Amino acid sequence: MNGYIGWLGPAHNWVLAAHVTFVIFWMAGLFLLPRFYVYHQEAAVGSPDDRAWIEREARVRSIILTPAMIAVWVLGLMLAFDIGAWTQGWFHAKLALVIGLSAYQGWLGAYGKKLANGQRPLSSKAVRAINEIPGIAAALIVVLVIVRPF
Repeated sequence: MNGYIGWLGPAHNWVLAAHVTFVIFWMAGLFLLPRFYVYHQEAAVGSPDDRAWIEREARVRSIILTPAMIAVWVLGLMLAFDIGAWTQGWFHAKLALVIGLSAYQGWLGAYGKKLANGQRPLSSKAVRAINEIPGIAAALIVVLVIVRPF
């Protein structure tokens, strides 16, 4: 957006840089937590390993995922208003994917609670498969933002 001056003015590029930085943090957490779940599922319920995974997972959710997601949303909405993205088709698709990633994070939190309660509703293979969701969403979002196909 070189030369574009919206309501953020010269702060636009700083907000954009912060947004991208927090997207990286968020994505790292969205990749890390399901990997933790794969290992956690293999630990015996109530074992020291089980308790250690519960603690690790809680830290990822509270220290990385939740703050990063909040920052992504706040900074992303600032940028959307700054460039008037609400009328652009690519933005609607991106927004739908970000809402989907936010729901995925909510699902991860709920699944973590099941693991903490000794439940193992999915196989390790299934948890490995769902770990692909953020990668696919990220690739689509990058195409939407850079190429703006519609």
